Amino acid sequence: MKILRAATRGSKLALAQTKLVLDALQRIYPNLSAQVQIVRTSADRQPDTPLWKLEGSGFFAAALEQTLLERKADLAVHSCKDLPTAIADGLCIAAVLERSFPEDVLVCREPIAELAALPARARIGTSSIRRQAQIVRLRPDAVVQPLRGNVETRLRKLREGQFDAIVLARAGLERLGITDWKGFAFQPEEFVPAPAQGVIAVEIARDNQILYELLQPIHHLPTASASAAERHILARLQPGCHAPVGAYAKIEGEQFTLTAFVSGPTGEPCLKEQIGGPAQKALELADQLAQILIDKGARQILKNDA
Repeated sequence: MKILRAATRGSKLALAQTKLVLDALQRIYPNLSAQVQIVRTSADRQPDTPLWKLEGSGFFAAALEQTLLERKADLAVHSCKDLPTAIADGLCIAAVLERSFPEDVLVCREPIAELAALPARARIGTSSIRRQAQIVRLRPDAVVQPLRGNVETRLRKLREGQFDAIVLARAGLERLGITDWKGFAFQPEEFVPAPAQGVIAVEIARDNQILYELLQPIHHLPTASASAAERHILARLQPGCHAPVGAYAKIEGEQFTLTAFVSGPTGEPCLKEQIGGPAQKALELADQLAQILIDKGARQILKNDA
C-alpha cells in the first residue's frame, strides 16, 4: 500500500487527534505507512481575533478541504464541530472515531465545584459565543472576555492571572494528556456543547472508494448517528459560524435523547428543548426538534444576532 497522506492543522491538539486516527488504522493494518501534512487555516493566520469576529465560514476546515480537492492529501482529520454542515462538493465524512468527553469544563486557578463559587464579576475567558451566552445566563455578573490561542496558551493566560476561569472542551484536555486542571465539568444537558463536540472526523474525496472501505473498521456508528443529529440542528437553523447554538445527542442502547439550545449572545432570549425516542429514528427526531425551535422563533433570535 502506498503512503497514506493525512492533512491536519498544526496545533498540538490537531496533531494528537490525527495520531489517534492513524494509530487506530495501524492497529488494523500493521503495514500501513502514513505521512502527516500540516496545513495552515484562515483561523490559524488570525490567532488573536475572537472567533465570532472572523469573516466567512469554514475557517478551521476550508484549507484542509482544499488540500483534499487538489489531491495533495488522501484524508483530512478534523474536530467535527469545526466542519461546516455543508461539506465541500466532492468530499465526504468517511469515518468518525468513538466520541469521548463531549462536555465543556470550567478551568479555574483554584479548585471549585460550581460556577456560583467564583468571585463576583469573575473574569471568564472563552473563544465561543455559545459558551458566553450560557455563562452569562448562569452568572449574569460574570465578565466574559475573548480568549484565543491553543489549549496551552489559554491555560498559561489563566495561570498568569488574566482570567479567574476559562471554558474549554474536555476532549481537548484529555487528548493532550492534561488531567491536573482545577475546576469542574458541566453536564452537557445543562450547559449544551457545540454540535459534534468531542468527535474526530475523517474526511476524504467522495470518489475514493478504496480508502472509504479501509476506514470503515474505525468508524463508530453510534457516534456517527449522534453527531449527524446534532449537525442536523445546525443545518436546519442555518445560524452561521458564530451563533450561540448548542446540541447534544445521547444514545443509550436503543434510546436516543437530543437537547438543543439557541439564544442571543447575552443569554436572552433563550430557547432550550429536548426530544427523545428510538435510536434508529435519530435524524427524524432531530428534524422534529429543529422544527420545534423554528416554530418557537429560533431563526428570528439568530437573525437578530447577525
